[in-house]
Amino acid sequence: MKIKEKENKKKMETIQTYSLKIGEYDVELETGRLAKSAGGAVTLKVGDNVLLVTATGSEEPRPGIDFFPLLIDYEEKLSSIGKIPGSFLRKEGRPSDKAILISRLIDRPIRPLFPKGYRNDVQVVATALSSDQQVQPDTFAIFGASVALGLSGLPFEGPIGAARVSIVEGDLTINPTYDQANESDLDIVVAGTEDSVIMVEAGCKFVSEETILTAVEFAMEEIKKQVEAQKEFFKQCGITQKEFVAPYDTSEIKKLVLEVCNDKVHKAYHQFDRDVRKQLISEAKQALKEKIDALEESHSVKKLLEESGLDFVGEEFKALEKQIMRDMIVNEGVRADGRKYNEVRPITCETGLLPRVHGSAVFTRGSTQVLSCATLAGPGLAQELEGVDPQTEKRYMHNYAFPAYSVGEVRPLRGPGRREIGHGALAERAILPALPPKEEFVYAIRVNSDVLESNGSTSMASTCASCLSLMDAGVPLKTVIAGVAMGLVKEGDKTAVLTDIQGIEDFLGDMDFKVTGDREGITALQMDIKIKGLDLKTLTEAINEAKEGRLFILDKMIETLPEPRKELSKYAPRLETLKIDPDTIGGLIGPGGKTIKGIIEQTGATIDIEDDGTVHVGCSEGEGMKKAIQMIRQLTLKLEPGMILPGVVVRTLPIGAFVEVAPGKDGLVHISKLAPRRVQSVDEVVNLGDKVVVKVIGIDEKGRVNLSLKDVTEQEKEAALAGSL
Repeated sequence: MKIKEKENKKKMETIQTYSLKIGEYDVELETGRLAKSAGGAVTLKVGDNVLLVTATGSEEPRPGIDFFPLLIDYEEKLSSIGKIPGSFLRKEGRPSDKAILISRLIDRPIRPLFPKGYRNDVQVVATALSSDQQVQPDTFAIFGASVALGLSGLPFEGPIGAARVSIVEGDLTINPTYDQANESDLDIVVAGTEDSVIMVEAGCKFVSEETILTAVEFAMEEIKKQVEAQKEFFKQCGITQKEFVAPYDTSEIKKLVLEVCNDKVHKAYHQFDRDVRKQLISEAKQALKEKIDALEESHSVKKLLEESGLDFVGEEFKALEKQIMRDMIVNEGVRADGRKYNEVRPITCETGLLPRVHGSAVFTRGSTQVLSCATLAGPGLAQELEGVDPQTEKRYMHNYAFPAYSVGEVRPLRGPGRREIGHGALAERAILPALPPKEEFVYAIRVNSDVLESNGSTSMASTCASCLSLMDAGVPLKTVIAGVAMGLVKEGDKTAVLTDIQGIEDFLGDMDFKVTGDREGITALQMDIKIKGLDLKTLTEAINEAKEGRLFILDKMIETLPEPRKELSKYAPRLETLKIDPDTIGGLIGPGGKTIKGIIEQTGATIDIEDDGTVHVGCSEGEGMKKAIQMIRQLTLKLEPGMILPGVVVRTLPIGAFVEVAPGKDGLVHISKLAPRRVQSVDEVVNLGDKVVVKVIGIDEKGRVNLSLKDVTEQEKEAALAGSL
């Protein structure tokens, strides 16, 4: 017992805490209590919100790989909001799309800050342990990842900070709540070091470029404070960062690659035809292979390749390609396909290609092509969400697919990966501000965007194609949305901002900056940097150039389809909305849903019921719609004096006749109310099974309904039988 007490006391002595303020929140950092076997672990406490973030790296590099194996995971625990998962197994399954997007958000500013050639496995795991569903966790998770990496001692060239900015009551606000961000026209996340921007992600409601830049500058002031706080915390904890030294000297390989391939690659990159360039590059690689194969087995290059098991030849060849392409751009002013810096590739747009699809469009820009198909359905088919995020439903869904054939490769078809989910979410966010409100257009909307050919910026092509497909479907968008991807090449003091980057400029360049919007403003923005950061001056230039490119693409789209179709596709379901008394919802649904299922089976309609008594009926066939509405009205009919209703005589008595005006609802027509004359016998006027029109003249305290035949005028009778009453 004494031994355990001493051991616990020793462990408690290693616990370190640090407090700081992020925006309006008091944040407490703690390390040394939880997850002590991880390379670095920190617990962030923000009010009732608790995040545990760990960072662990392998001792040795993974053999045989030519990339940095960084893995980022954001874990949502439904226990954090006191909830048991609703799945069959009652446990968390695959990550939600929201969790995947946060994982990507953490990854993007961290990945560029590890040294070139570092190949040790690194994993960062951020786990939401407690959530009040008000504080948004993503920027705190980015901050926590930087802290955990700093505590691990890995060669991370941070620290970094992150801040979300929205406009709340007219003022820029750091890290707004979910509700504040949803109500704001601006929702932007910025991550960076103390002096440069590394990543920007934004969803906006048509805000100006100036507002975006002001928000970024505002966020950077907060990020500087976070970086300084981390440095103090690491000093307090006595952290010593590991120094990374490249384990192999590849200078001989670099020299050989330059000797054999420099002229060949230079010639290839001055061929503006993509296929010709690929052929010349292939020939250069073959010449290099033959040169290396001809070397003596004792040659230093062969010995290094055999010893390391790594493709240093491929790396140096890529480095040569990168340098030649970048020199062309910054020194010659020539891009890989011969365009000017601000020139957009040729664009073609087509709509209405697929006859049975509610809306379809193909958007082609250079060698990038995307097919988008829009589908409309009743509101009951909106996507239900289960996660820590308070959003529980998505009315607009955009799904993005990137099959292997789009880049001329062979690969099994699988579900969407993180990249596909991220690209789909960006295009979805771009269109959302242009959608009509649910009160005006109650449909659930799904768009599939399939990349048919890829050579750069498929997410922006998906944005354009999905917008056109929605317009082709007749969705009354508020405006047309276009998107463009910008690039950057920075060599020393020379900088070139490129409009509409193609694949090779993305791969070998320094920035991927995507902007969507209309003529008035921006709806979505995403920026990733591959260098150590970007200054605000260059960001300003890029965002202004992006506007010109966006407007050029917008004009091309409007030439094809200037506004949404006036009518929905004839194959799209028609929706009608009616209001019923909420007290009658149970009767409409029936025991175990039997009644409503019966209506659906008989009419082919879809029926969605809201708690306030709003009923949405959808059907692609007019008679089915009419019949479903009639059945719903009959089942939910609440009788009131003065109502004129058609009915059927279901029983006769000496004192009068019972008339059923709706299933399970009937009333008595007293013999004195059968006709405007004295009636001796009921069968003088009506018989069993007769169709009649009656007026409700009273309902007694016991709920018994009194009806009248004689108080119905001929005009009222005709209207009731025609269904217009």
